[in-house]
Amino acid sequence: MKLFVDTANLEELEACLKRGFPSGVTTNPAILSKERHCDFRDHINDMIGLLLKYDCKVPLSVEVFTTDADEMLRQAEEFVGQFGHYPYLNVKVPVGWNELAVIAELRRRDIEVNCTCCMSYNQAVMAARAGANYVSLFWGRIRDIGYDAGSVVRQVSETFRSWGSSSEIIVGSIRHIADINEAVQAGAHILTVPPKFFPQMCAHPKTDEAVHQFVTEFQKWQDQVASVPLKKSA
Repeated sequence: MKLFVDTANLEELEACLKRGFPSGVTTNPAILSKERHCDFRDHINDMIGLLLKYDCKVPLSVEVFTTDADEMLRQAEEFVGQFGHYPYLNVKVPVGWNELAVIAELRRRDIEVNCTCCMSYNQAVMAARAGANYVSLFWGRIRDIGYDAGSVVRQVSETFRSWGSSSEIIVGSIRHIADINEAVQAGAHILTVPPKFFPQMCAHPKTDEAVHQFVTEFQKWQDQVASVPLKKSA
């Protein structure tokens, strides 16, 4: 199982990269819109700069920001021109009938694709058949419409495995720590997680209790040793 960082925030990204665990980074237009006002291309290049700084050779997903298929292709080529110096770039394209043609054409051009906004088994299957390298299922939003997200991910995982499909399942729209645990158990290859959850994934009150006990008892022992007069050598 791989962990992708779902952010466009430079401070959050660097905090994660320092800790060495990210297997990838995903962005989308809404996430980017929350950052400083600048040309988005400059911002993506700043993100790439951080990945290079930490020698982090992982996928970076940059999403198109149009609903027109021809414009998606144009934007994808622009992304490659602007960010292609980073060899692990992939283009995020939403799932849809016209979008399948975009995915297929990008793969013919040897551009890696993350097919995003998948909410159903059928969408994931179609995206994989069109050639998507990654298929992103939105866990929280699937639940919003009354479906069992775990069942959807599990069914997609079983189907991909039976095909021998090379497409990897990304689960996004993570809202709780429990979502992460359940999605892994359902067969997700990758979790893309908002940075606020990563410290929580490392924390446990009993861990804090144990560490405090170990340090406190050691310090008491050291204090006792320090209070004992040294024996004079004969």
